[in-house]
Amino acid sequence: SFIGEESVAAGEGSILTDNPTWIIDPIDGTTNFVHRFPFVAVSIGFVVNKKIEFGIVYSCIEDKMYTARKGKGAFCNGQKLRVSGQEDITKSLLVTELGSNRDPEAIKIILSNMERLLSIPIHG
Repeated sequence: SFIGEESVAAGEGSILTDNPTWIIDPIDGTTNFVHRFPFVAVSIGFVVNKKIEFGIVYSCIEDKMYTARKGKGAFCNGQKLRVSGQEDITKSLLVTELGSNRDPEAIKIILSNMERLLSIPIHG
């Protein structure tokens, strides 16, 4: 099976089944792309039985290829990626994105989540 993010965003229905399925977003960061903001990627995932098996993200502007395979780890241009050892959230950097949905109910949820995040004493 095949699920394309751009077709789903255009209103076409899509149901994830247990069938092997490719999930592709050819312009991941469409809003960034439209505004010439240099964070755009091609994202591809492969799912079997509704569980991700592997994913590939190519950051076009940076010329970086991120790959990950279930149980095998994640890599950037072939180099193993590791999470930081930081366990204290007050010394962490928090990054978030608000999305493009302007439905009033969605905005309430987004702002509520942001309020909770802003109350955490994070580093930045």
